[in-house]
Amino acid sequence: METSQDSLILVNSDDQVTGFASKEEAHRGNGITHRAFSIFLFDANDNLLLHERSQEKPLWPGFWTNSCCSHPRRGEDILSAANRRLYEELGAGGNIQYVYKFCYKANYLNIGSENENCSVFLARLRPGEQLTVNADEISDIKWMTLSDIDQWVSRETACFTPWFLLEWKSLRGKYLDQVVTFLKH
Repeated sequence: METSQDSLILVNSDDQVTGFASKEEAHRGNGITHRAFSIFLFDANDNLLLHERSQEKPLWPGFWTNSCCSHPRRGEDILSAANRRLYEELGAGGNIQYVYKFCYKANYLNIGSENENCSVFLARLRPGEQLTVNADEISDIKWMTLSDIDQWVSRETACFTPWFLLEWKSLRGKYLDQVVTFLKH
């Protein structure tokens, strides 16, 4: 389970390690650039899982976002971290595929910010697998079609995390072919 004292991996814009900091330190003020990831989990019917962040989250509590997002810990590679967090947050495992990486910054009120070099992954729920949602991380979940998410995003942009909106735009645009190919397999 993650804690505010977990040692996150600080990186530059080229994703080269520059040091380490606690989760709390990395998100304070304008933040320090650190490694992160986002996972988009699909079911057998190509519905995507979105989740509402717990009200206990210091940044963007109650906002809707992708299936799972987090950080690798010191000494942990990004794919191992993605698999670990998918299990810790949702009780899920499965085939995870890397799509792309991007850097972004986003401030949340006067509380803190995200300043991340973020890898984006697609994943598929295993046949017959049931989710076990971690209530410390997640308030609610929704399985939705891609077109239903498109409509929701266009109607209520303000209820989504900033990283989700950036990732969604890329997955529905520049990386759409990779998403379509992933869903066919």
